[in-house]
Amino acid sequence: MQKTILIADDEQDILDLIEYNLVKNGYRVLSARDGRQALQHAQLLPDLILLDIMMPELDGFEVCRELKRSEQTKGIPIVFLTARESEFDEVVGLELGAEDYIVKPVQMGVLLARVRSLFRRRESPETAIKHVPDLIRIEKLEINLPNYSVTIDRSQVFFTRKEFGTLVYLVTHRGRVISRENLLNGVWERGVQVVDRTIDVHISKIREKLGRYGDYVETVKGIGYRFRL
Repeated sequence: MQKTILIADDEQDILDLIEYNLVKNGYRVLSARDGRQALQHAQLLPDLILLDIMMPELDGFEVCRELKRSEQTKGIPIVFLTARESEFDEVVGLELGAEDYIVKPVQMGVLLARVRSLFRRRESPETAIKHVPDLIRIEKLEINLPNYSVTIDRSQVFFTRKEFGTLVYLVTHRGRVISRENLLNGVWERGVQVVDRTIDVHISKIREKLGRYGDYVETVKGIGYRFRL
């Protein structure tokens, strides 16, 4: 699935250069010239944000802080791409929740390699599950990972292993659109032949078993699914 990257920078020539190279390498690009525009475009849930610090309206640190406060956008990875090279600024950026901090000027090949590396890390099933708590609670829905169990209103609901794995994958990536391909790679064993219809059937059964929480699993037409909050 084509990835969407939001670039936020107040220098048009930098925006144009990065956009040209990202599009050339198969990415879809959104661009913003100031902090407020960056926040607006972030509501479209891009797969990555390349964020300058020194921008009008809101600086990059403020934009990052706002995005990480929001349930809808806090899962979007942010990479600071800035001319500010002090260790203090880098520490601030990383502590705000950024995935990486890159100092300008940067070779375009290096930037593209860092982007690809970030996507590989985040799409790895092992990485996705590493920091997930044993018990996930959403209102009166409880998902117990060690016991492979789902409880709604204190009553246990039976999920098959694949249904449970699919639900956990969606919940741990909540707020983000997950393609069928990523669900396949994250839940089914490598080498197993699974068609889109199989995944759709599992999603349908999951919604049915979740009862009033079934609507939390949204279909994103032509792409895949998203667990919303």
